[in-house]
Amino acid sequence: MAEESAAQNQSVETGFVPNLLGVSVDDADMEAETGIMMQYVSFKVDDGEYGIDIMAVREIQGWVNITDLPNTPEYVRGVLNLRGVIVPIFDLRCRFGDGLTEATALHVVIIVAVEERTMGLLVDAVSDILTINNEEILPVPDLEIKGDQRFIGGLITVQERMVALLEIDKLFDIEDLVAQVTGAAK
Repeated sequence: MAEESAAQNQSVETGFVPNLLGVSVDDADMEAETGIMMQYVSFKVDDGEYGIDIMAVREIQGWVNITDLPNTPEYVRGVLNLRGVIVPIFDLRCRFGDGLTEATALHVVIIVAVEERTMGLLVDAVSDILTINNEEILPVPDLEIKGDQRFIGGLITVQERMVALLEIDKLFDIEDLVAQVTGAAK
């Protein structure tokens, strides 16, 4: 009885959220919820390190055999049956203009959602999950570089390395690829 009375007399802090009772929430968590902080999955392709928004990543899996499709761009490695969903697999090394990846069991496929489509990205290895402040993203310098660079949304420095942040919705012409993959599968 005395315990009930003591509990009733305690004040509740302003901003109290009952469903967060017992959950540790620090300043970084609060900033992430307000959009100041972002999380990226970083990965390696050749000597470069790249990052994609963690909210687009559905799963990460090791390299498995895939089914080749004829008449598709060179960077479309084929398709994978992922629990009943046919997922096209794209070779990022090839998409970046550096030739086909000699895929081994050490390579990784990152399954991502782009708009309402699911696709896989073949990469060398997943590195880390990066939590960064939006203000840390640096613009891409205007350089005359070989190939298409419009899919690089910014650059960040993590310790002593540079990570290029990819905008996966700009990485591929989705409508054109869907038409090619669908036509090749028929």
